[in-house]
Amino acid sequence: MNYRETLSYLYDQLPMFTRVGASAFKKDLTNTVALCAKLDNPQHKFKSIHIGGTNGKGSTSHMLAAVLQTAGYKTGLYTSPHLKDFRERIRINGEMISEQEVVDFVAQHQSDFETIEPSFFEMTVALAFDAFARHQVDIAVIEVGLGGRLDSTNIITPLFSVITNIGWDHMNMLGNTLPLIAGEKAGIIKPGIPVIIGERQPEVADVFTKTAAENEAPIMFASDQWDVVPLVQQAKDSTGQQSLLDVTVRSKPENTTVTKYQFRLDLTGTYQLKNIKTVLSAIDVLRSQGWTINDEHIITALKQVKSLTGLQGRWQTLSISPLTICDTGHNPDGIQEVLKNIAAIPYQHLHFVLGMVNDKDISKVLSLLPKADTTYYFSKPDLPRGLDADDLQQQAQAFGLQGEVYASVPLALKAAQHQAGPTDLVFAGGSTFVVAEIV
Repeated sequence: MNYRETLSYLYDQLPMFTRVGASAFKKDLTNTVALCAKLDNPQHKFKSIHIGGTNGKGSTSHMLAAVLQTAGYKTGLYTSPHLKDFRERIRINGEMISEQEVVDFVAQHQSDFETIEPSFFEMTVALAFDAFARHQVDIAVIEVGLGGRLDSTNIITPLFSVITNIGWDHMNMLGNTLPLIAGEKAGIIKPGIPVIIGERQPEVADVFTKTAAENEAPIMFASDQWDVVPLVQQAKDSTGQQSLLDVTVRSKPENTTVTKYQFRLDLTGTYQLKNIKTVLSAIDVLRSQGWTINDEHIITALKQVKSLTGLQGRWQTLSISPLTICDTGHNPDGIQEVLKNIAAIPYQHLHFVLGMVNDKDISKVLSLLPKADTTYYFSKPDLPRGLDADDLQQQAQAFGLQGEVYASVPLALKAAQHQAGPTDLVFAGGSTFVVAEIV
């Protein structure tokens, strides 16, 4: 098979969670263990960091990878889902693995796939681990796909684990309370291996401290360690739009020497103010384990995460006239952060291109969205899980959200940009897959 045929095989023959949803989620690690055994257990041949959580794990993974590769380490990065190209999931020093590597991997192991019958995600994780081992990376940053305890990535033994935060998402698989969701995420905590929790949340902090104690795993909360202050003056690009976010970060503990940083971040969403704390705590752990990362490495890397790692879709400006921004935030906490960023922009009218998936309770998100001075452009993301635009419109109207239905996300965006005035704002989001069609 050529590359296109190989991708078709992967997408069509094996269930893919991002396309079909819960039916592709396998609640045990048997297939991943069996498949990696066929590959001589590549996950044991490189050092790794494991990153989970509800929101922010992708940005945190990319920032850490950027710092490590700037410090001179050959760095693997595994994330999901992809936006445009399947190979976005597997990068080494920011570069996607080659199409030929994907073709060769499937060709060599197709008989194993047919025997073991792994899911799309299980196969992709095995491909990533195999690639990192073959390329002899110094370290790999591994993002959890869904949950933690039963996620296919959870066969690694990392240097440390990170859990960014807990929010409402995938309740049909992870549980319908925050402590239950936290329990699944806490499944990546391993015996004796440090764990960093990004945010101390009263509803779930005890879940993590208890799990860490049971595993004799050192635990720290990044939000207890750092204060972050965004500066009033933020860097602008040649068009006058914010392109870099200036922040001051200070260490909190009174009984230690105060550490102070000033960073210029190319990831400008205000939610990065939470993620930067997690990244700095992770770097402290890396330093304590003997990794050479100086302050200049951190400053340099965080100024160019997007170019170093290829990250897209995080508060990304698509055009200036009219000002058009997209973001992958899609659950209640993610949408609240998006709305904070929208509120910080002066505009006369908001044109909101909205699409969602059909296997989630979207009422919490819809209840948060603005009504005043806002027109909605309802569309269906182009995948089987996409929620029909007419259904979305009907559910949105129950929350007072008004707008028309469009045949596709690109058409909805085109209409929004056409109708937007010079002082209006166009925003596109509600689902990662909306962003995937327009970046």
